Amino acid sequence: MSYVDGFVLAVPTANREAFKKHAEEAAVVFKECGALKVIECWGDDVPEGKLTSFPMAVKLKDDETVVFSWVLWPSREVRDAGMQKMMQDPRLQPEQNPMPFDGKRVIFGGFRILVDV
Repeated sequence: MSYVDGFVLAVPTANREAFKKHAEEAAVVFKECGALKVIECWGDDVPEGKLTSFPMAVKLKDDETVVFSWVLWPSREVRDAGMQKMMQDPRLQPEQNPMPFDGKRVIFGGFRILVDV
């Protein structure tokens, strides 16, 4: 069964193109390590909530945009092996591909697909 890694993060709006470049370069590595698909979405209609919301979750600042991303893997096993390879890949090291966002405010997790229609 397929497996999904999901991410929500805050990116300085001025860094949109830098983030896109960073994401495109990282996507190549994800795919080489077994990912089937990498999706990066730039927030367009992401309202502030009263109790919870994406902006609240990432402590969004006025000059930032919420990004919602996910990676589709063939299985949890492929994902686990792929993530191990990725952590060692020099193309994803901060010196080679610096993150144009605050990595401390990234929300992430792995998910088993429950419904896929």
